[in-house]
Amino acid sequence: MKKKEEEMERPLLKAVLFDMDGVLFDSMKNHTLAWYETISGMGIVCERNEFYLYEGATGEWTINHIFRRVYGREATAEEIECIYAEKSRWFNELPLVEVMPGAKEVLEQVRELDLIPVVVTGSGQRSLLERLEREFPGVFVAERMVTAFDVRQGKPHPEPYLKGLEKAGVTAAEALVVENAPLGVQAAVAAGIFTVAVNTGPIPVEKLREAGAGVVLPGMPALADSFDDVVQLWRDGVFDRR
Repeated sequence: MKKKEEEMERPLLKAVLFDMDGVLFDSMKNHTLAWYETISGMGIVCERNEFYLYEGATGEWTINHIFRRVYGREATAEEIECIYAEKSRWFNELPLVEVMPGAKEVLEQVRELDLIPVVVTGSGQRSLLERLEREFPGVFVAERMVTAFDVRQGKPHPEPYLKGLEKAGVTAAEALVVENAPLGVQAAVAAGIFTVAVNTGPIPVEKLREAGAGVVLPGMPALADSFDDVVQLWRDGVFDRR
């Protein structure tokens, strides 16, 4: 009897919140190259792969992170605007990014289960944001998108995912997140949401687990293949709902 009562008290899964870069689009190779060319072009020593670790953060956060490390201060608003414009120029000159393999299959299952899809991204790349409707017609709507333009504090702060919950009209206990970067996982976990990490880049699995991911999978195709299992883990309460 007690078990049935507990099951009745459990909330229903109502929404799935998706990061964009590295989850819906195979775009991180372009982002990392654009950041590397921009920052190294300023005479700052950096490694291309380090920018995978900053994925999910806003451009302002990334620039300030570099500036604090190199100059011991944060960048001015003018510096941020100039540097991000240069990064965007590099990004837009690179070949068009492809839809992440497995993304459409995952979204199809989300729609079949009548779940609300939400995009929560630290990106401000309008070229990608505008492609969402073309590549995933009828799936995402502007009213359920959180971008770099919508938050004061980007990932790893929980604000982006808290806004995503608000836009979906659900609680943290009624949602799950699909992320691929440690900062994004930290943000989702801090918002109290069950988080699935899909490792689509050269990030050690341990980094994603340390960030708090409840499930780590090798990519979006793996999530598509095991989506029902992931939903069952959510239902079983594997994640510590803080």
